[in-house]
Amino acid sequence: MKFRYLGNSGLKISEITYGNWLTHGAQVEQDTATACVHAALEAGITTFDTADTYANTVAEQVLGDALAGQRRESLEIFTKVYFPTGPKGPNDTGLSRKHIMESINGSLKRLGTDYVDLYQAHRYDFETPLEETMQAFADVVRSGKALYIGVSEWTAEQLRAGAELAKELGIQLISNQPQYNMLWRVIESEVIPTSEELGISQIVWSPIAQGVLTGKYLPGQPWPEGSRAADKDGGAQFIEKYLTEEILQAVQQLKPIAEDHGLTLAQLAIAWTLQNPNVASALVGASRPEQISSNVAAAGVNLDASTMNAVDDVVGSLAQTDPSLTKSPPQRLT
Repeated sequence: MKFRYLGNSGLKISEITYGNWLTHGAQVEQDTATACVHAALEAGITTFDTADTYANTVAEQVLGDALAGQRRESLEIFTKVYFPTGPKGPNDTGLSRKHIMESINGSLKRLGTDYVDLYQAHRYDFETPLEETMQAFADVVRSGKALYIGVSEWTAEQLRAGAELAKELGIQLISNQPQYNMLWRVIESEVIPTSEELGISQIVWSPIAQGVLTGKYLPGQPWPEGSRAADKDGGAQFIEKYLTEEILQAVQQLKPIAEDHGLTLAQLAIAWTLQNPNVASALVGASRPEQISSNVAAAGVNLDASTMNAVDDVVGSLAQTDPSLTKSPPQRLT
C-alpha cells in the first residue's frame, strides 16, 4: 500500500480507501461486511469512509464493530453529515448547527471511537448559512471530536467560500469527495484547479463507475444476476447513465490496455484516477473480501502518458466533463 498526504495537512491516508456505501447494513450480511473490512486491513488499507445516512446509520455501526480491537491510532476513520437520518424530521437533515452537533455525537457512538479523523459535509446546504455550518465544524474540531474537515461534491465556488471561512476560524478544510472516473470527469476543469490552489485533495468515489469499468456488463447481454444494475433496491439508479451500448463497447476496448500492464479492468480504472496528483485516495467498496484483495493492486501503479492517451482515445467524447454537473440538492430533504 502507498500513502499520500490529504490536502495541505500532515495527515497521510492510504491510496485506497475502504468505503461502505450501499453495502454494510444493506446489501451484505454483517459477517461478510466484517470479513471485507478485515481483508482491507490485511491488504494495508488504513483509511475507512462511511456516513451517517448509509443504511440510516446502520453502516456506521457495522464499520465500528468490524474495526473494534484495532489500534485506533493506526486508522483514519472518516464519516459525513447532511442527508436525512433517524425518523427524518425537519432537523434530521442539512448542515445546521443543531444537526451537525447531534450527528457527530451519534456517529462517534456508532463507530465506537472518541473522534473521527475527517468529518465531511456530505453535500452543500443551500438553506443554512455557510457561516453557521463552518462555525459548527470549527467547534467540532476544537472539542476534539474531529481532527480535520472535508466536504463532498462541492463546486469550485463553494470550496473557495468554505476554505476562506475555515481559515478565518482557524481550522483546516483539506478534502473534497467527488465522483471521478474515466467516464465522469466533471471536476477536472474547475474543482481540481481550485482545490490545488486552496490545498484541498480529492478522495474520489466510484472510480470503477459503479462496476461498469470492471467489464462485467457486456453490450447486448442481460445484466449479471446479483449485480448493481440488476438490483432496483441496491443502487441501480446510480449506474443507469453508464449502461449505454456505446459506453459498454468502449469498456471492452480498454481490456488490451489493462492486459498490457498486467492489470484487470478494475485495477486500471482505479489506477487511472490515482494518476491525478490532486487525488489523494480512491474509494472502493466490496461485497466479497476477494474484491478488496484485487482492487488494492491498483495502489502504486504508474501509468505513462502513452497509456493515459490510449484510454482517452478509447473513451473519447463518452466522458462527461460538464462542471455544472457537480452540484448539491437545491432543497433540503425531509
